[in-house]
Amino acid sequence: MFVSDPQSLTNDELEQELAAQAAHLDAGLCRLIELAGECERRLDWAGDGTTFAAWLAWRCSLLPRQAREHERIAARLNELPLVHAAFARGELSYAKVGTLVRVADAGNEAKLIELAEVMTASQLQRAVAAYERVTREDAAEQQEQEFVDWFWTEDGSLSLRARLPAEEGALVLRALEAGRAALRERRVETSPDRVEAPVTNAEAFLAMADIALASDGKRSGGERHQIVVHVDAQVLADDADGRCELVDGRPLAAETARRLACDASLVELHERDGHVLSLGRKRRTVSPALRRALHTRDRGCRFPGCDRTRFVDAHHVKHWSQGGETNLDNLLTLCRRHHRLVHERGYSVKLGDDGEVQFTNQHGIAIPSAPRSPPSHRAALPEQHRRRRLPIDSRTCRNGTGDRMELAYAVAAISSSTVA
Repeated sequence: MFVSDPQSLTNDELEQELAAQAAHLDAGLCRLIELAGECERRLDWAGDGTTFAAWLAWRCSLLPRQAREHERIAARLNELPLVHAAFARGELSYAKVGTLVRVADAGNEAKLIELAEVMTASQLQRAVAAYERVTREDAAEQQEQEFVDWFWTEDGSLSLRARLPAEEGALVLRALEAGRAALRERRVETSPDRVEAPVTNAEAFLAMADIALASDGKRSGGERHQIVVHVDAQVLADDADGRCELVDGRPLAAETARRLACDASLVELHERDGHVLSLGRKRRTVSPALRRALHTRDRGCRFPGCDRTRFVDAHHVKHWSQGGETNLDNLLTLCRRHHRLVHERGYSVKLGDDGEVQFTNQHGIAIPSAPRSPPSHRAALPEQHRRRRLPIDSRTCRNGTGDRMELAYAVAAISSSTVA
């Protein structure tokens, strides 16, 4: 029976309810992941130009890494009926399931479940990691298969593909971590009192490129876009016909140029019949002082549910080429993805006199700042499981014995399970 005050429980009752609640939570997490997988298949979550993990993090108030892990597990559960069933009963913990789905298949999942039942979650994770290492041995073959390839896609974006041997891959990952560290360091310098937000691989990769192009790796936001765009003033202001292209002649949409010009360095160049008449001085649309004030006010991307604080742009609510002023009343901070939504995807944004921001999607529907959560209470999950006749108590979760693990034996057991 559920007791609201834990202090009234005996020591035995306290431990039993702790174990039972953990199993209830695991069974509930299984249901959550089942629903997430179905949402990914059926809902139009990409309508806001985001990834499913980002949508899930916003909808369920999760950290991005938690949402990505939910997405990863959901993608495998339907292929593993035995793991799925044990997870749904609360017998396998979320941590163990996250480890098992990396190596399990329909042929070996029964044996791997038996192994998971006698190991702690950390022991299972270590054993699977060791097994994965011993299956990647042929360094010569890795060297022969290395490549880095890139191409421009039809929509104008850059696509990258690469395969590197282990030691060279580790070098790239070290550079990626250096990019991640640079972003974190910059975060500490600008906002030391704010809890550090996670840095995505894409952000770290761009930072790695940014560091390679900069002498000190500390360029301001206005200097971050190291690309040159040629665009006629009339095109920028009125979306009229005219020149709008990269320096190599690759065409750009006028709205893309307008997005880049929101927060960039500008040089006015006057031409006639292809001949340069005059060249203006380089200037920034957003000064360093204004950028600091904007950062202090916005603390990152202002789009609902977005936690990005790195690689953010200063967005003109009314673009400067159309008469908008470059001041705090006409500026807000957006990450690159949501900056694209506002410019290229038809979204709109209004900045009220009280500082509140209202975003509207391409269909004119207002986007709420955060979704509402349904009311709940502490005993809701156990009651739901009782209605489903799901027997869960302190003995349900197979938490292992906690004895010392012989890693070699564990790897051998996994290897024998995975042999066809």
